[in-house]
Amino acid sequence: MIRKEESLEYHSGKKAGKIEIKPTKPCLSPREMRMAYLPGAAYPSLEISQNSANAFNYTNRGNLVGVVTNGSSVPGLGNIGALAAKPMLEGMAVLFKRLADIDVYDLELDTNDPDKFIETIKLLLPTFGAINLKDIKAPEGLYIYDKLRNELNIPVFHENLYGTAIVAIAALINALELVNKNIEDVKIVLCGAGTVGIGCARLLKKLGAKPDNLFIYDIKGLLTPDRHDLFEHQIEFVNNSDSKDLEAGMKGADVFIGASSGNILTTEMILTMNRFPIVFPLATPEPEISYEEAKSCRQDIIVATGLGQNPNAVLDILSFPYILRGALDVQATSITEEMMLAASRALAELAREEILEEVERAYGYEHFSFGPEYLLPKPVDPRILVWESAAVADMAVKQNIAQKEIVKENYQKNLTIRHGTGRDTMRQLLLRTPQQNLKVVFTEGTNETILRASRVLMDENIAQPILLGNEEEIYKLAEKIDLDLGGVQVADPHHSIHYETYVEEFFKMRQRNGVTRQAAAERILNKDHFASMMLHCGDTDMMIAGLSTHYSDTLRTILEIIGTAPGISRIASHYLMLLPKDAVLLADCAVNINPNAEELAEIALLTANMSKTLGIEPKVAMLSFSNFGSVIHPSVKKIKRATEIAKSKNPELIIDGEMQMVTARDAATRKKYFPFTKLDSDANVLIFPDLQSANLAMHSLQCLGEAVAIGPVLLGTRLPAHLLQYNATVEEVVNLTTIAMVEAVARKKANKN
Repeated sequence: MIRKEESLEYHSGKKAGKIEIKPTKPCLSPREMRMAYLPGAAYPSLEISQNSANAFNYTNRGNLVGVVTNGSSVPGLGNIGALAAKPMLEGMAVLFKRLADIDVYDLELDTNDPDKFIETIKLLLPTFGAINLKDIKAPEGLYIYDKLRNELNIPVFHENLYGTAIVAIAALINALELVNKNIEDVKIVLCGAGTVGIGCARLLKKLGAKPDNLFIYDIKGLLTPDRHDLFEHQIEFVNNSDSKDLEAGMKGADVFIGASSGNILTTEMILTMNRFPIVFPLATPEPEISYEEAKSCRQDIIVATGLGQNPNAVLDILSFPYILRGALDVQATSITEEMMLAASRALAELAREEILEEVERAYGYEHFSFGPEYLLPKPVDPRILVWESAAVADMAVKQNIAQKEIVKENYQKNLTIRHGTGRDTMRQLLLRTPQQNLKVVFTEGTNETILRASRVLMDENIAQPILLGNEEEIYKLAEKIDLDLGGVQVADPHHSIHYETYVEEFFKMRQRNGVTRQAAAERILNKDHFASMMLHCGDTDMMIAGLSTHYSDTLRTILEIIGTAPGISRIASHYLMLLPKDAVLLADCAVNINPNAEELAEIALLTANMSKTLGIEPKVAMLSFSNFGSVIHPSVKKIKRATEIAKSKNPELIIDGEMQMVTARDAATRKKYFPFTKLDSDANVLIFPDLQSANLAMHSLQCLGEAVAIGPVLLGTRLPAHLLQYNATVEEVVNLTTIAMVEAVARKKANKN
């Protein structure tokens, strides 16, 4: 659940809005400024004036999409106007960038006159490589789309018209395959004759559906030739059947596709359908019938909804970024329905492929295979960009509307490289945690940041928070900040039914280490001790502490009660750093001040294992100020020895050192000077010689390099326990909990096995 206050804070915090423009070339010195503007920009301008195709060589036009609306039909909000629609379009711009590395300018046009709208876009033609229309009411939006598509020589895509339709068709292709039915033979009922419905109808017709077998209903019933309230784009799909209402139309139907509103389809209607019915209630946020209700009424049914929490989620993010990526990369002059069907078929085919381990790992190791509950690839599947965009580009070439040739194999490799962004790592991790129902206890239950983070963790099904502290204080603070704590458990050490149990257990653990029964009773009232005992006794799956305490004090408590895992000599820590184009793990940034060679080797192995758990195949660099013996120094010898120890303990691990950071992260340097290194790609696990260098590197990336730092995540503890740094934000608490929860789930799975 997204709450108003959180949303407003998200959109206004730090910098208003969600997007900004950044230069891609250096512009620091006076010479670079002259190069970027005048007189330097005059030369590419002259080249473009002589040949307009040069704009793709000297400007960003080839990767720039204009996302355009007038705000007349925003889903769930209606006609809110151009200015109010801007947050929606900024959000779409973020998705284009994150999913397909496409740059976007959002354009909100303050006009309801479709011809003015069209003329404005035509005047802006030199700016963009493609146009994406969004949230324009029908029939004006359809008129605008058809006119622009016919008159512009760049791709024009109407996201509302085709975004969902492309994905629905992909799911339908696979569903028909499973039930052994042909598109030419099935009776299809389409409920909803607005923009989404018309898009589905167009692609169904292009796929091969017979007009007489396509029954389209709106709020007034079947679209028939004798109705005078239809607009031009609906008339194309009229049907002269006697089945005037939806209930009559559903009798003997093979396929139902909903593009209307919630709760208008009944189980009784589904029971009148043919054998092996295919039911796609796609209305959001409330489907025409719920997934559970539809599944319960027939054993032979195949169901897909537009909701991400259900199997077969028909989500438009599976289509629009990748359609535009493929069209831009071949400089297509338009986006045809054949290109859209190519995208649908690519999605359908990908769903039949063997599922990647990282995808199953992303959903808590749930096993997926092509079938009634797996018609579409999951959104985290990195192959979607490669398969779908390549299919679109290839079809554009085949239709002779591409101005740029591609070698398909090379293009797919380029797409694979383009996909790797650090922020995607966090997105995939967030998708891995729901439905695990693991508990996390926060020691700072009376802290506002922890309260807000707990609400997010509950809403996103990442974890079940337990707040330690005085119940009255916690709820008073929640009321003050207008935060609903429904579902969040509160535990007060002073009034807990587990207090005496924890005291006795702690006394047994520490009685030979100078702890008396009275001292045990006093210490368990300390929230760090209480939380540690909760974890030790199995009353929570994880603990997170340290937001307002001294790091070393809380760590000492964790060591005292939780301790190290079997076979581990020392606890360590890592940070996950999300870079603009990559994700790397840094260790040890928070615990061990000056580890020896054996300890460094252990830190490297622990961090590499954590990297695998997070779905990042580890490539480990043991860092130093020296490259492979170029300097003789005790510190260098330590790194060299640590590398040898780690290799001997895990011969399969890709690890090398000692090396400088530039060697670890720059392929050209490795190739030119150190071709013998074991690193076949840039290192993503960076092990530093001491705490000082690791901590400084982490903060440098965070403060100067625009990296998102998540951590510190403790490694080598017997049970999952973690510490927050001072002044952690809500986002940082949620991110740390997410990573820790992924690791906790992996632990449980390993222990179970």
